[in-house]
Amino acid sequence: MYAEERQQAMARLVSDRGRLSVAVLASEYDVTTETIRRDLSTLERLGLVRRVHGGAVPAHALPVIEPALGDRDRAHAGAKDRIAEAALALLPRPGATVLLDAGTTTGRLAARMTPGHRLKVWTHAVPLAARLIGLPGVELHLLPGAVRETTQAAVGPDTVESLSRLRADVVFLGTNGISLLHGLSTPDVEEAATKRALVGAARQVVVLADASKIGEESTVRFATLAQVDVLVTDDALSSEDRTDLEHAGVEVVVA
Repeated sequence: MYAEERQQAMARLVSDRGRLSVAVLASEYDVTTETIRRDLSTLERLGLVRRVHGGAVPAHALPVIEPALGDRDRAHAGAKDRIAEAALALLPRPGATVLLDAGTTTGRLAARMTPGHRLKVWTHAVPLAARLIGLPGVELHLLPGAVRETTQAAVGPDTVESLSRLRADVVFLGTNGISLLHGLSTPDVEEAATKRALVGAARQVVVLADASKIGEESTVRFATLAQVDVLVTDDALSSEDRTDLEHAGVEVVVA
């Protein structure tokens, strides 16, 4: 079956069944999950389907709403715990400067930090700041900006401008999606601008993302894979996706 034929059949199948996962579609057409994700991206650009987390729904389905922080925190909780544990080993030397992005997995990393780490930490995330405020040894800085209700993090021109003056040793970054073609992405324009500034302010970029994010694409790209030094993910990552990421120059740590 040619790609165009498969995509047309896929669009009809999604329309008939209402919602289908990437894994089911890959099995249905005997191709890789990465191929299915590319097909879905093509179909979405044509207005034939709407991509959602892990699959697709018909184009006429209700618009996708960005999940609230509590909902995201409950999703893949075990994988996020393991990723945060593994990320502890990537914290820099005492006295170094760390940027912590908003997110449920970065929040787990913050919760595991101890007084012995003795770091200068900058964050725009209110929940992360609340976890670190009383931790001896951590010099905490809260970035300015307007706080988004969805992510409980400061975004906007003030946040971006403040980050432009910083130079950190490492940033621990979250993302809604990460793919070979689209890089790292998120649904919100202001959130993307802040993440872009976080990437630009750090010498090393470490992305914390569970395997369900791999191959996903949100509306706004904020970084390319070439800008990522390390990806910490979980053991649900496929061998194919790992090989592709490593070929793109990303060091992959599986928790």
